[in-house]
Amino acid sequence: MEPKIIINIILILLVAWLLGDLFQRLRLPRLLGELVAGLLLGPPLLGWVQPREGLTVLADLGIFFLMFYSGMEMDPRELLEHFWVCLAVAVGGFVLPFAMGYGVAILFGATVFQALFMAMGLSVTALAVQARVLQDMEIHHSKVGHIIIGAAIVDDILALVAFSILTGLAKTGQVDFIRILILGAEVIAFFGGTILLGHFVLPKITRRLTDREAKGFTFALLAALIMGYLAEMVGLHLIIGAFLAGQFVRKEVVEPDLYRRLHDRFFNIIYGFLGPIFFVSLSFFVTLALPRQDWGFLAAVVAVALVGKVGGCGLPVFLIRRNWREALIIGLGMNGRGAVELIVAKSVLLLSIPLLQQGVIKHPLLTDSQFTILILMAFITTLIAPVSLRVAVPPLCSDSDQDFCQLWRGS
Repeated sequence: MEPKIIINIILILLVAWLLGDLFQRLRLPRLLGELVAGLLLGPPLLGWVQPREGLTVLADLGIFFLMFYSGMEMDPRELLEHFWVCLAVAVGGFVLPFAMGYGVAILFGATVFQALFMAMGLSVTALAVQARVLQDMEIHHSKVGHIIIGAAIVDDILALVAFSILTGLAKTGQVDFIRILILGAEVIAFFGGTILLGHFVLPKITRRLTDREAKGFTFALLAALIMGYLAEMVGLHLIIGAFLAGQFVRKEVVEPDLYRRLHDRFFNIIYGFLGPIFFVSLSFFVTLALPRQDWGFLAAVVAVALVGKVGGCGLPVFLIRRNWREALIIGLGMNGRGAVELIVAKSVLLLSIPLLQQGVIKHPLLTDSQFTILILMAFITTLIAPVSLRVAVPPLCSDSDQDFCQLWRGS
């Protein structure tokens, strides 16, 4: 490992630790301190730490194992119990921001394809960011926490389907229905195979495991990596595979003492090392070099992103459960973006290059300014999500005995 990488890691961990503690003292999630640390250390401000291959690998491992740990923490029976609510929240939280985002982009002069890809960026919810926010506030075991995580998983799948449709349109000018059907079949096969593997194969293996020679830890790593790889094979993001692996390496599957040891080890690795590197590195993509005429566009995009998610996610909850407190908390909780947003925006930029060279399209699928606006929007909403939850929860819980209120009071 290069000495420069070691120095960068030291700086990241030290500043993230100090700012994380500061934000925690202000009763705000540590995540915010880590994001601010990235702004200070990275290209946006001081430029002391630059994106490097070694840091990128560690950041990717951070998001991967954060989702695995989240899967270990979540009860799969609770997720299934709220499946239809999760589906309604995901669809509403995808469709409304998409429609509003498309309209705003067209209003500010974007082409049809640019507007469609920007709209898709506004519709995404970052699963890893939401999991971390809920864990920081210690409400991830509540009904609201399960609904947010379940809806974020469905949202990621919807984003995958939308991305497949839009890229097909950009390349050929028509929707590839066969490819969409194949994609749907692959996703169904992946989830079906994962459930069968988790219920019938893993328990037979884990019953034989002990913590001697760290075999249990190695098994958990293998389960996460294999499921992450299989998720990538069918076109899903690897973090969905990691989350599902964590679902099956749980108290019900693993012997209780081994589960406790695994839980402690992954917690320390993620929250003490890999997690801060991931969230600090998210801020490296932020740039303040935006033309003056585009700041109004940015403000409109951020407003649409916030209102669209709160309305699109909250309204189905209110209609189904008739509980405005849950509706507001879920709407605010679904507003964070981040990793998936970056992946989508970067993929669209890269896709534009060969299509422009081949003359398939006359304008880029995203301009540099539009790319910057999407990244800034993702960063701003990632900052606002935990802050808005922290502000909204106390007054909503002042006279309520809902489970997320009880968990929050005990945090």
